[in-house]
Amino acid sequence: MSIDLELLLRDVPDFPKPGIVFKDIMPLIADREAFQHAVDSLVEFAEPLKPALVVSAESRGFIVGGALAYRLGCGFAPARKPGKLPWDTVRAEYELEYGMDALELHRDALSHGAAVLVHDDLLATGGTARATIDLVERLGGLVVGAAFIVELDFLDGRSALEGYEVHSLVHVTGAT
Repeated sequence: MSIDLELLLRDVPDFPKPGIVFKDIMPLIADREAFQHAVDSLVEFAEPLKPALVVSAESRGFIVGGALAYRLGCGFAPARKPGKLPWDTVRAEYELEYGMDALELHRDALSHGAAVLVHDDLLATGGTARATIDLVERLGGLVVGAAFIVELDFLDGRSALEGYEVHSLVHVTGAT
């Protein structure tokens, strides 16, 4: 079955600030067949990488990340905004296309040498994914790949992930 996932993305102009066109995946994940297709397609990419853990960035990354971990038969760890995790954490700050942010991961989220799949809903400038990778590697994890639903090719976020296997389901080639 082939589903054009791009047709289920909603453009939200001027969010979170003027000049940004936000790519909203909520219509895609609300559609049962599209959601299943997206998860199945990401599993097809990730399964040969044999991850022991999926680490996803807050917050939309959690939705598919949890489903990926379940389907891959591995664990899941959330990379959250500062102050949201109740245990000892490590922190990475990063630049977004519209400002600065940070992510934290529990210090005991993964074992040394664990194979980790990094997942987020969207790859834009690469800042969030790069911060997630940095957190995993600081804890001794081995990033085996990075998987996204949407990649904004015109922002060249993939260059921030050079040296890692990157897979995206939808490629947006120009600003909308």
